[in-house]
Amino acid sequence: MSVPEFVLAHSAERGLVLLLPTQLYVVGGAASVLASFLLLSVISVDRFKRFTDRKIHLFVYREFVGTISSLVSFAILCGLLFIGFNGSADPLRNPLPLVFWTGFWVIFTVIQCLVGDLWRIFNPWQGPARLIRHLCGLSNSLVKLPKGIGYLPAIILFLSFAWFELIDIAPEDPKRLAMFLLIFWSINFVAILVFGEKDWFERGEPFSIFFRLIGAIAPFRCCREGKDKRAIYLCVPGYELTQFSALPISGVIFVLTTLGTVSYDGLSRTYLWLKVIGVNPLEYPGRSGVWMQNTTGMVIALICLVCLFSACVFLGVQKTEKGSFHHLAGRLVYSIIPISLVFHFAHYLTQILVNSQYLVLSLNDPMTSGLSLLGLNRFHITNSFLSHLDTVSIIWGVQTTVIVIGHIVGIAIAHSIALCEFPNKREAIKSQYFMAGLMVAYTVFGLWLLSTIALG
Repeated sequence: MSVPEFVLAHSAERGLVLLLPTQLYVVGGAASVLASFLLLSVISVDRFKRFTDRKIHLFVYREFVGTISSLVSFAILCGLLFIGFNGSADPLRNPLPLVFWTGFWVIFTVIQCLVGDLWRIFNPWQGPARLIRHLCGLSNSLVKLPKGIGYLPAIILFLSFAWFELIDIAPEDPKRLAMFLLIFWSINFVAILVFGEKDWFERGEPFSIFFRLIGAIAPFRCCREGKDKRAIYLCVPGYELTQFSALPISGVIFVLTTLGTVSYDGLSRTYLWLKVIGVNPLEYPGRSGVWMQNTTGMVIALICLVCLFSACVFLGVQKTEKGSFHHLAGRLVYSIIPISLVFHFAHYLTQILVNSQYLVLSLNDPMTSGLSLLGLNRFHITNSFLSHLDTVSIIWGVQTTVIVIGHIVGIAIAHSIALCEFPNKREAIKSQYFMAGLMVAYTVFGLWLLSTIALG
C-alpha cells in the first residue's frame, strides 16, 4: 500500500511558484482592491481631502541647475559605451548591460518613486547641450517643437526602446546595446539643440517624461520658495499626480504604453501566448524565431489597453452625463502611473536580486583584465534562494503585495481626481465604477502573469 507524500518536484523559482496557492493570492488581491474602492466611496469628502492635502515642511535648499551632474552622468555613459564596444562580450561580465538594464532601468526607476525626479538633474543630455550652446553661441532653441504633434516623439522613441528590450534578438549583447544607446543618445541630443531643453524634455525624451511621472509618486513634494530656493515637504505618496493638468490624448497613449509594454513582456512568456503563436516551450526557437509574432503581439496589446482605458472613461462620462471625455481621460490616466510602477518592480524583482550581484562583480573588474577595484576577488554569485520554497514564497508575497498596493494607490488617485472634476461625491463615485472594475481586473491579470510565466 502506497502512502502519498509531499514532494517538491521543481528546483527553479517558476516551478516553485506553481506549488503556491496562487489562486488564493489572486482572489485576495482583487478583493483588497475592490474593498479599497468601496471604502473610499463611504469616507466623507472632507476627511479624504484633509488626509490627501496633509504635508509636513522638511527643509529648504538652493535650486540645483544640474549642469555639472549631467556632465558627470554623460562621462559615465561615455565610459560605459567604451567598455560596451571594447570589453567582454559576456553580458554578465561587461558592466554596460548590467548597469543599463538592472542598475538604470530597474533599480533607478524604483529609487525615483522613493525620492522624486532625479533624472531631471542627472540625464546625460542637459549638461553637454548647455556646454555646446555656450561654446557655439547658440540660442536655447532653433525651432519651436510643434504643439500639434503632442507626445508623438516620446511614443515613437519609447516604443523603439521597448521593442529593443523585449523583441530584439540580443538586447544584452554589449556591442549591440552600446550601438543602440549611442544612436538613442544622439537623436535626443540633436533634438534638444534644435527644439530646446524645455519642450523636448516635456514632450520628446521618453525617460524624462516617464521618470517625471514616476517621481511624482514619491512621498516628497518640491515647491519653489523665492527666486532660487525650493522647499521639500513630506506628503501623501502620489498626491502630486492629482495636481497635474490634463494630458492630451497623445500623452494618455504614452502613459498607457509604459504599462502595456511591461504587461506584454509578462504575457509573451506565458504558456498561453506560446500556444497562441504555435510554439512548444520545450523547443523554444529563441527571439529570432518569433520576433514578428512578438512585434504584432505587442502592438495588439497596446491597442487593447488603450481601448479598455478609453472605454472605461467614456462609460464613466456617460454614467454621469457630465464632463468631457478628453479632459477626464487626460486626468485619470495619472492613476495608471503607480500601476505601471508596481508592474515594473514585480516583473523585474528576481532580476534585481540576481543581476545586481553580477553588476557589483562587473564593476570590480570592468575590462576583465584581472583588476579588483572593489576588492571582491572572493565574491561569489548566488541564486540558490530561487531553489527553495520558503524564499520563493517570500518573493511571491512581495510581488503580490506591491501589485495590490499599486492598484489601491491608483484607485485613490482616480478618486481624488474625480472629486475635483465632478460637482458632488455621488457623481464622482458613479464616474469611477468602470475604472475600479478595470483596476480589479488588471490586479487579477497581473498576479496571473506572475504565476504562469513559462520562460525566464
